[in-house]
Amino acid sequence: MRTARRGGLTGVVAATLLVAAALPAAAAPGDGSAYGASVSITLLGLGPITAGPFAAASTDGPTENSLATANVPNVLSVGLINTSARLDETTGQVDSRASAADVVIGVLGPVNTIRATLVEATCTATQSGNSGATRLVDLELGTLGSVSATPAPNTRIDVPGVASITFNEQIANDDGSLTVNAIHVRLLGGTSSALGSGDVIVSSATCGPAALPIPMASGVGLWLGLGALALAAVPTALAVVRRRPSGTAVAA
Repeated sequence: MRTARRGGLTGVVAATLLVAAALPAAAAPGDGSAYGASVSITLLGLGPITAGPFAAASTDGPTENSLATANVPNVLSVGLINTSARLDETTGQVDSRASAADVVIGVLGPVNTIRATLVEATCTATQSGNSGATRLVDLELGTLGSVSATPAPNTRIDVPGVASITFNEQIANDDGSLTVNAIHVRLLGGTSSALGSGDVIVSSATCGPAALPIPMASGVGLWLGLGALALAAVPTALAVVRRRPSGTAVAA
């Protein structure tokens, strides 16, 4: 009986070590998130203004979200927001998406008001890496100039001493994920600014790194399957040993 228990414990440890050795250091499922808009600014004479993130979604749930409208007076207004963040457990791919309709960013004043029919950010993480994109439909920038409907990553317009506006902002995070902000307005603050400091973001999607696909026929999936079978078999073997009468003779 004692020998069987020792053998069972050894089997559990061995199976656990086999599974652990087969898994890479980062075996957690891929994460993804998205939101429609966020405001975190301090305006001169008005103090701090914080709102959002609106209609947040994540791979942990809810994987989809929506909001009919959001409004921060004199700063930002948006119509319908749709967001999603999904993990494909078969391939490990992560897809995040955020869109906001009828966007008006008024924090820079009437002559620099930013308008768009649709502002969308997408982010995809696969085994080959992360990628992102931004789509801007009917974008109007007032006196700020013009930007492509599908701007290159980190396209920026500066309002000297006041703000910077980044379109298709792509940030490679330290944890291996990628964040795509379709529009990011930064108020620069300081003595030269007539507005204030902080951030206004419209349509943000974050993804990755991709999760590890686990095909159960081979590779990591095989080791996981064998480990699970070993863990399940050990209690059964111990139960058989306990039930067998001591001293039972075996016929020659």
